[in-house]
Amino acid sequence: MRSHPPSPIWHPFTQHALDPVTTRIVRTEGAYLIDEHDHSVLDAISSWWVITHCHRHPIIMEAIRTAAETFDQIIFAEYTHEPAEELARELIRLAPPGLKHVFYSDSGATSVEVALKMALGFFHNAGDPRSRIVVMEHGYHGDTIGTMSAGERGVFNAAYSPLLFNVETIPFPTPGREQETLDAFERLCYGQEVVALLVEPLILGAGGMKMYPPYVLTELKRIAECYGSLLIADEVMTGWGRTGTLFACEQAGITPDILCVSKGITGGALPLAATLCSAEIFDAHLSSDRRRTFFHSSSYTANPIACAAAVANLIVWQNEPVLKRIEALEKMHRERLEPFRTDPRFINVRQSGTIAALDLDVSTSGYLSDVGLQLRAFFRHRDLLLRPLGNVIYLMTPYCVTPEDLDRAYAAIDEAAEVFGRARK
Repeated sequence: MRSHPPSPIWHPFTQHALDPVTTRIVRTEGAYLIDEHDHSVLDAISSWWVITHCHRHPIIMEAIRTAAETFDQIIFAEYTHEPAEELARELIRLAPPGLKHVFYSDSGATSVEVALKMALGFFHNAGDPRSRIVVMEHGYHGDTIGTMSAGERGVFNAAYSPLLFNVETIPFPTPGREQETLDAFERLCYGQEVVALLVEPLILGAGGMKMYPPYVLTELKRIAECYGSLLIADEVMTGWGRTGTLFACEQAGITPDILCVSKGITGGALPLAATLCSAEIFDAHLSSDRRRTFFHSSSYTANPIACAAAVANLIVWQNEPVLKRIEALEKMHRERLEPFRTDPRFINVRQSGTIAALDLDVSTSGYLSDVGLQLRAFFRHRDLLLRPLGNVIYLMTPYCVTPEDLDRAYAAIDEAAEVFGRARK
């Protein structure tokens, strides 16, 4: 076995004292990562939810190679380019109807930062002194200052609390108590001070894969409209088919005022994000008064090579039976989850489209549960990339995954329960 000198790299969401990075990936293929020992590791979480169709989809890879022969980064303040223009047109065509403008950024977190600033700028430029941002309990929107402020307060951001601004929080719509969520939001809106509700549609990702029904989102949008507030849909994770439709908002029959997308926008090949908004929000910033400019940018806004990858991703969606693959994957999960629904070693077995989750019944739950690290090592030794959120085990695979791949993953989950779980008394 080859050994490597100590690495100077500081890895994300990694406690190096407990979870050292020891294995190098040398290539990717289909639903697999191939490591330096020539082990094929099933990427059961799509490399943090970004890979949709498969690793290195040939159409997307070819688009990247072709674009790299013509482009590198181009300043996007005074200039434009065809990959960005074509992508924007296609995003508007595919998004829920009524969204008219596209602002590019680099990651899911920055797309949400952009959305928050758009919303605040909309009311500021209208002379309306609203300032309250509303979020949902257990939400997670990223690790920038604004998105941490809008996320659940706890271990993720405790050290950075002096930097964060306050937001209002409505309870998560737990089964049977959905009306409490709606009532809480309406109470906050009543004073007409709410700028926007920022929400992950249908499923809260890093907060524990918590799922709620589409009608709740429909009602939240109705309440926001009633009081002149905006609804921001953070579809960074839920977009690009993860919940069974291209965008989760489709299942609620709504058009958000602002829509955030990233992760699967390039099929997972390159970093890119987009924030789509209504014409009213754009027009509120349109003026001969330069003080009403939307003051946001990043050096790599609308990188042409990333935009070309995203255009190619949309070609894949158009020309390949992606939705049929998603339907088949939903069915495969549903069938394999069924035995776990009555298994006393698990709690809250659930599914949203291509996302499956189940909570291992252990004495200490939550993100910092020691079982999380133990489970991760257990799966790693079986050549499975699964990163449980504490005791919450979830699968979010690329759409090319096979029944045999899923059988292996679910068999490992069953085995892990024997080792680390306990039956409920």
